[in-house]
Amino acid sequence: MSTQRALYINRLEEMFEGSEQLAASRRKYRCRPDYLDSYDDIEFIKRFRLSKPTFRFVLNKICNALEPFTKKYYYISPKTKLMIALRFYASESFIITIGDFCGVSVSTASRAVKEVSLALAALYKDFIKLPTDPTQTVAGFFQIAKFPKVIGAIDCTHIRIQSPGGSNAEIFRNRKEYFSLNVQAMCNANLMLLDLVVRWPGSAHDYNIFRNNSRLKFCMEEGHFSNYFILSDSGYK
Repeated sequence: MSTQRALYINRLEEMFEGSEQLAASRRKYRCRPDYLDSYDDIEFIKRFRLSKPTFRFVLNKICNALEPFTKKYYYISPKTKLMIALRFYASESFIITIGDFCGVSVSTASRAVKEVSLALAALYKDFIKLPTDPTQTVAGFFQIAKFPKVIGAIDCTHIRIQSPGGSNAEIFRNRKEYFSLNVQAMCNANLMLLDLVVRWPGSAHDYNIFRNNSRLKFCMEEGHFSNYFILSDSGYK
């Protein structure tokens, strides 16, 4: 490569880099408050439903999954992404309100909620699992109500969603006339999740979820928890 051509290329690179810096300097960025420092633990829990130590624990677990591939100017940190998602989960507000609360745009807030949700869901095998030794679980329920041989309490809850559209949209409409997923969960005496089924539309009956697509039912039938009971309401009769 000739010296003149090399100088020309270097000049173009300098001009391009300068134009990028100029454009970045002209962008208007909103202030992103650090609520982890500005709120005490009580106020933090009111807004994010987690204590500060728990927030740091969760952040440590998913931090790598939330790091951007390239750290561009004024990128969104994993801590800010987690705050955006937790605030969205806790408040059920519009995404534009969450963005204003955390000092980001609507599109950025939407992406942050999606990234955090996927990162948290990827951890389910580490935290949602049936007990290998039911003794401690049984003791927890017995201490509360003197009810013996209980390994868990099970029920379903409806998670509201937007209509998915298409020919099968109406199967997601539940008996209360809104669209939802019917989610089955079982917990122990300390309210820790032991089993979770998140794949059934809102019109599905609680017992059908347990009967047709539940590893919990399979474990019971295979005798893993023989001579133990699961507490439920009349929907599981």
